[in-house]
Amino acid sequence: MKISRQTFLRMSAVSALAAAARRLAAAVSKTRWAMAVDTAACARQPNCTKCIAACHQAHNVPAMPDPRHDVRWIAKVSFGQAFRGQEDEYSPLRAAPAMVLCNHCDDPACVRVCPTQATFKREDGIVAMDFHRCIGCRYCMAACPYGSRSFNWLDPRPYIHNPNPDFPTRTKGVVEKCTFCSERLGTGRPPACVEACPEKALVFGNVADPRSPIRELLGSRRHIRRKPEAGTGPEIYYIV
Repeated sequence: MKISRQTFLRMSAVSALAAAARRLAAAVSKTRWAMAVDTAACARQPNCTKCIAACHQAHNVPAMPDPRHDVRWIAKVSFGQAFRGQEDEYSPLRAAPAMVLCNHCDDPACVRVCPTQATFKREDGIVAMDFHRCIGCRYCMAACPYGSRSFNWLDPRPYIHNPNPDFPTRTKGVVEKCTFCSERLGTGRPPACVEACPEKALVFGNVADPRSPIRELLGSRRHIRRKPEAGTGPEIYYIV
């Protein structure tokens, strides 16, 4: 059957629109996990550490007695310490606490330098770790501009209180960090820190979805990220 030029162009246009619609749908459905920290909400309970306790209990993070051997996945520091050079000297947030953890960067320096691929980036944006592959070279720690990783100088297992049998423990000579609770996400549960926060200061979700709560929050509130000049594209946003 002979097709006129006009019909051919019309069919081509329809096909192009359909392809564009499929690409748009794929982009919308893509998952890119991120977290927003409402600094004002967190400041309402400046001495609260429930998010830290929940994270460390869920992931068998050791409570090392010597601060030189400290291991932490999430920590509370002063706003000025977390945002050196970025804070407003007249802002009350200068004295407010800031939760710091792995930023699960869009372009993670730690992934680029790991010689064994013990650190790798997943399709959903999570910067994950295979602890068994880690050889303890600490290149990732040197590359991370945020100090978000810890090294086990000692065997951590004797210092784990109430071990969680559902999460693996680590050994001496291994680096560890926040995993965005990927094991919980797989069962439809939010990260442990998000679930534990009494002020709902931690908002977790898919920033690739424009209708998600985290995207709506970031679209309506002023926010900053740590060390944007590092060029890593951190996915932890701080509402200020």
